[in-house]
Amino acid sequence: MPFDHERLDVYQTALDFVVVAEELIQQLPRGRSHLADQLHRATTSVVLNIAEGAGKFSPSDKRRFYLIARGSTTECAAILDVLLRLEAITADVHADAKAKLARIASMLIKLAKSIETR
Repeated sequence: MPFDHERLDVYQTALDFVVVAEELIQQLPRGRSHLADQLHRATTSVVLNIAEGAGKFSPSDKRRFYLIARGSTTECAAILDVLLRLEAITADVHADAKAKLARIASMLIKLAKSIETR
């Protein structure tokens, strides 16, 4: 029987983004390890907070973890902006990755709002 978080589309989408982020990290030029590390940690935080939120019983705890995951999603987006500004990634890579993050953020907000109205 799968865990609750494994059933969530946002969790599966966030796992897909982990793969995208890792591929991007592997292609970063030398001297950008601090940004690679930050992106890795923020991306992992999204997945872990979704899972932790899904495992909580209290609606307020669930909501809090989903909003923390959303914060990590926006952190990932900001890191991508920095990488683009530093010309470490292309505009196409930036746009594709940001579109995936926007979808994750939207799903997390919908989850948090659905809990808020219970």
